[in-house]
Amino acid sequence: MPLPSEVERKVRIKVENVTSDPTKGCEPNKRPIPELLDYGVINLNKPKGPTSHLVSDHVKKILGVNAAGHGGTLDPGVTGVLPIAINRATRVIQTILKGGKEYVTIMHLHKPVEEARLREVISRFVGKINQLPPVKSAVVRRIRTRKIYYINILEINGQDVLMSVGCEAGTYVRKLLHDIGQKLKVGANMSELVRTKAGPFSDKDWVTLQDLEDAFAFWKQDGKEEELRRCIRPPEVAVTHLPWVWIHDSAVTPVCHGSSLKVPGIIKLHDFNVEGLVAVMTLKDELVGIGKAMMKAKDILREQKGIAVKMEKVFMKTGVY
Repeated sequence: MPLPSEVERKVRIKVENVTSDPTKGCEPNKRPIPELLDYGVINLNKPKGPTSHLVSDHVKKILGVNAAGHGGTLDPGVTGVLPIAINRATRVIQTILKGGKEYVTIMHLHKPVEEARLREVISRFVGKINQLPPVKSAVVRRIRTRKIYYINILEINGQDVLMSVGCEAGTYVRKLLHDIGQKLKVGANMSELVRTKAGPFSDKDWVTLQDLEDAFAFWKQDGKEEELRRCIRPPEVAVTHLPWVWIHDSAVTPVCHGSSLKVPGIIKLHDFNVEGLVAVMTLKDELVGIGKAMMKAKDILREQKGIAVKMEKVFMKTGVY
């Protein structure tokens, strides 16, 4: 079962041959660097040692920005994908919680276990599980239901099991491995943990704090943009795990002022159901805002009126269109 952020979606066309006014807006990848510094996201590979908050604060100091916020806390001893949004993009980063997480971890078994038995027990933990957070946690200790999308055994070396775990946000991997050890009746603990995916962000294109610092220095000193653009991405990247609805230029301003999105303003869209979150986009793939779907995609394609999306957050400034 794939993570929600990896589900492929087909684009459905409602209105044919509509183009956007080239004098309005800007394709996200063509925004000037100062705008990215005010409205961008960073797929950071968090180092071991500092807290997620300290890492975000360090990013803020490197770039000289007023605000930086991270999406999904990692413990100080854990490394891996830590999405960080800067300035106006900090509210966008919250949406990645819907996209799921992936971790690569080493489970150390306290006694030897036959491989067939190990695989059989691990398979029982795929799907919905009940989990009681550990004593040292940031949430109230009560049983919570979490979804495990997959557990793939990558390598077995004696009593050490290397695995990738795809799970819902808020899952405690350390507790998951402990519970697997209890079910095996041998005990188990987590010896290593790296987050390799968080929503649409992954280890395939993450950057380090040193990468970011060097790239910013190159831009400040020589005006070289390539490396800084690799480090700081448009905030639209942070919503690629959501279904998109593309709207006509004439619908952008009303939505920016807080109006609900009505069916006549929609040009094309992904498949989705009622009440799920959707990203409302311009025809240049700019993020206008995020809202709750009030109609199914198939009904929007068929109908000519009605409220399609009730806006919850608007990110585009007024006056762009």
